[in-house]
Amino acid sequence: MPELPEVETVMRGLAPWMAGARFVKVEQRRADLRFPFPPRFPERLEGRRVEELERRAKYILAHLEGGEVLVMHLGMSGRMLVAPAAVGAGDGGDRLLGRFLHNQGGPAPGEALPASPHDHVVFAMSSGARITFNDARRFGMMDLIEVGGLAGYRLFRDLGPEPLGPGLTADYLAKAAAGRAVDLKAFLLDQRTVAGIGNIYASEILHRCRLSPSRLAHTLALKDGRPAARTAALVDAIRAVLAEAIAAGGSTLRDYVHTDG
Repeated sequence: MPELPEVETVMRGLAPWMAGARFVKVEQRRADLRFPFPPRFPERLEGRRVEELERRAKYILAHLEGGEVLVMHLGMSGRMLVAPAAVGAGDGGDRLLGRFLHNQGGPAPGEALPASPHDHVVFAMSSGARITFNDARRFGMMDLIEVGGLAGYRLFRDLGPEPLGPGLTADYLAKAAAGRAVDLKAFLLDQRTVAGIGNIYASEILHRCRLSPSRLAHTLALKDGRPAARTAALVDAIRAVLAEAIAAGGSTLRDYVHTDG
């Protein structure tokens, strides 16, 4: 499953084509993915402008004019692909040739993406891009919610702080770990502890700061509740590993791809 760096990379690859652009046409090719699509999904998107793209944990959020947010999750095998045929089209059509273009053996610029039975949603954007959500296993999801309901949204309300944000501190981790008999790796994988860390990066983080994944989480806190020295090292490793992974464009075994394929 894509973790935080992969989702951040996809979000950054989509931003030049979606942020500031309008949905010209939306094709919804099935009734559901992991969950049913919201009612009248294409009609509620068409004609609306994307004001901003951001990431929360492993979710991509497209803030729309009018106060709604398009929530997107890639699931285990979901891909957001920007059609190379969009190069040169619309305003700023050379953007796909920038930092997000990595030759992975896919279609060359100017060639159309091959059709797939797993192409479940297609966004035609006013920027000239044709953005396709492809998901063979159908564990991804899309939803539309009011911006004021983000904090209480069922998939967000129990999430921990962003690992690269100001909420992740040694004091916070010590407090969250106090009295916990779970092992450190499971502690990091718990999205209620820190949002967005998955198996690949939990392993790398613990290796980086030389902490055993089977060490118990409560050892991050001293008896008086203050963070142990290892806790500050863990926070530093979380930030360093995720920042390096984002700079590298994420990690992958097979399913994950950049927005250009």
